Amino acid sequence: MIHGMWGGGWYWDKFQGYFEDKGYRCIAPYLRHHDINSDDPPPPGLGKTSLLDYAEDLELEIKKLDEKPIIMGHSMGGLLAQILASRNLAKAAVLIAPAPPAGILAFTWSVLKSFQEVLFRWGFWKKPHKLSYEKAVYATMRKLPEDERQYIYNRSVWESGRAGTEIGFWFAGVKGAQVDSSRLTCPLLIISGSEDNITPTKVVKKIAEKYKPFYAYMEFGGHSHWIIREPGWKKIAAYIDRWLEKNA
Repeated sequence: MIHGMWGGGWYWDKFQGYFEDKGYRCIAPYLRHHDINSDDPPPPGLGKTSLLDYAEDLELEIKKLDEKPIIMGHSMGGLLAQILASRNLAKAAVLIAPAPPAGILAFTWSVLKSFQEVLFRWGFWKKPHKLSYEKAVYATMRKLPEDERQYIYNRSVWESGRAGTEIGFWFAGVKGAQVDSSRLTCPLLIISGSEDNITPTKVVKKIAEKYKPFYAYMEFGGHSHWIIREPGWKKIAAYIDRWLEKNA
């Protein structure tokens, strides 16, 4: 279970409990530089950390396992899951509100508004960043109750400017988010929320189209980006569980 921007292994707790009750062994690692407290300063080097650095660390952990795992990723973690699956490291992959790989334009009005504070800082491509609470609610948390918003924001940490730039600016020659779809042959389940501002459904649908004929796509109405914690999250987990029983 691979977390996304500003996150940590902690944010899978609901899904982890659900799937462990179903008999799965669930591993929810922290990406490089993310196992810190929310009020800590950004670790040295975080701003220039690449998606490929995250993927390298995860690949090393996967290769310690006795068999290929099911890889589940949320947001940026969904893009990392695509990268790892293309390296033949997964028996199946579940991409939940995934960030897009190179070749799929991530920018929509809601995405630009979500990252407005970041993009207007000179040197954003090499500096760590956090969203303000207001922007975090707009971008990712507007379907959550207030106590959940506070819980998530109070645990959120700094994120890599390099990784974000690799996702958003591949068209400028920035490397890191490339995925060779011809090398991804395991079953894929791709999930989106109909009201997601930071990974809009029209972007997620383009990701699904990239991986024909290996994907299944499901859009959940009334959900936004934090689909794995929003009210009604259990129906998403149950849907994933049923798909895994048939495909993995």
